[in-house]
Amino acid sequence: VEFCKRLSAHTGRDYRLPSEAEWEYACRAGTTTRFHFGETITPELANYNGAFTYGAGPEGEYRGRTIDVGRFPANAFGLHDMHGNVWEWCQDHWHENYEGAPTDGSAWLSDDDNASRLLRGGSWGNYPDFCRSAGRNGYARDYRDSGVGFRVVCVSSWTL
Repeated sequence: VEFCKRLSAHTGRDYRLPSEAEWEYACRAGTTTRFHFGETITPELANYNGAFTYGAGPEGEYRGRTIDVGRFPANAFGLHDMHGNVWEWCQDHWHENYEGAPTDGSAWLSDDDNASRLLRGGSWGNYPDFCRSAGRNGYARDYRDSGVGFRVVCVSSWTL
């Protein structure tokens, strides 16, 4: 959040973390499969703990660290590494399920500023199941780990 504030001040454009709904929309890129590239995952398609398998996917390399973004194929929206590499912070506060969630794609916040925050995408150290398009997790807002990062959204001033 602090990075987004500073980037916004530096560029004069509005940057923020994505909502959980925005993140999943961006990850799926129009697909309905478990991963934007299909029903299973392999270490040739994403950075996760390749010693474990998902569906019909084979075992493979476990890199044990983050890798440079862009090593794997982009999704249909041109976004890289939506599955694995690092968990990505979202604006939303953690909720166990979607009962009562906003239906307009906005972030689901609570009145508790200390509430756990939501992360998506899985990381280099995770089992492949965590890297699914629908995979999600929650951590304390001050959680730090080499498997956690973020991507930002640049808010458009364009309207219909």
